[in-house]
Amino acid sequence: MRLRIGTRGSALALWQARYVASELERVHPEIHCELVVIKTKGDRILDAPLAYIGGKGLFTKEIEESLLEGSIHLAVHSLKDLPTELPPGLCVSAFLKREDPRDVFLSDQATRLEDLAPGARIGTSSLRRGAFILNRHPQMEIVPIRGNVETRIKKIESERLAGVVLAAAGLLRMGYSGQISSYLDPTVFIPAIGQGALAVETREDDAVVRQKIAALNDNMTKKCVEVERAFLCRMGGGCQVPMAAHCIPMDGGFRCLAAVVHPSGRPRVQDEYIGDSIDAKDGALLAEKLLAQGASEILKKVLGRDWKPGQV
Repeated sequence: MRLRIGTRGSALALWQARYVASELERVHPEIHCELVVIKTKGDRILDAPLAYIGGKGLFTKEIEESLLEGSIHLAVHSLKDLPTELPPGLCVSAFLKREDPRDVFLSDQATRLEDLAPGARIGTSSLRRGAFILNRHPQMEIVPIRGNVETRIKKIESERLAGVVLAAAGLLRMGYSGQISSYLDPTVFIPAIGQGALAVETREDDAVVRQKIAALNDNMTKKCVEVERAFLCRMGGGCQVPMAAHCIPMDGGFRCLAAVVHPSGRPRVQDEYIGDSIDAKDGALLAEKLLAQGASEILKKVLGRDWKPGQV
C-alpha cells in the first residue's frame, strides 16, 4: 500500500514528514510512504513578518488543496500552523505525541534573556514571542526574522543579534539541542497553541487511510491541544494577535494557561483554568474569562473595532 504524504520543503517539515512515514511503516509494514513537497504561500513570501502577510493557512492551504484533489493521501503539519477551522471534507486523523512545547533562548552573549543589557536586539519570527519579550523586557529591541531553523540561528551573527527565541521542538527534532542557551518559563512565555505537536490531516471520506493513521494518535496530546484550539477558536484570532494557550496534564486533572498581549508588550491579560478532566469546552470557558478581563479591548485595538469573538 503506497501512501503519498504532503509536506512543506523545509528541513524541519521534511523531518516531521519522514518521522510520520517511519512510524506508519513501523506500525503497518504493508505501507510504503512517499513524500510530496508542496510550496505554500508562507514559504514563498520571506521578506515580510508573518503577522503582516495576513490570511489563514499560510503554511497549509496549498497542501490542503492537494489533499482535496487526491494527489496526496495525507498531510503532516506543525499543529500551530493549522487553522482551527479546516476546509470541508478534511479532518485531523491523528495528533502525534507532543515534543517539548516551550520556547528557548539562543545566544552567544548570555545564558538568559534577563542577563542581556538594555537595548539588546532579539530576533524572532513570532509576534507572540516578541510581545511576550517586550512585556517582560520593554528595553529590548525585537527584530523580525524569517527562514528555516538553521537560517534563524545563523542570523544571530549575520544580523548582529544578541540572541534569538525559537520553539524548542524544532531544535530538538533537528538535533540542535546543544545550541540552546536556556528554556523560557512556560508560565510566563506561554507556548503557542499546539506548539510541539504534529497533526496528520486526511480526507474525511478516506476511511482506509484514516484507520491506518489512527494508530499514531496520542490521546493525551489530542485532549490538550483540543482545549488550546477551542480557546483560539473562541477568541477569533490568528497570527495577527499575540495570544497563547497551553494545557498541562496533572494528576487527576489539568491546568490551562492563556494570555493575550498587545504587540507592544502592554497591556497583557492572563488567566488559567484548572479542571478535573480535560474537555475542549474548557478552552472556550478560559477564553471567556480573558475576554471579560480586557482581552476584547486588546483584540479590537489590533484587529479593528468591528472584531467579534469567534464561536466554538
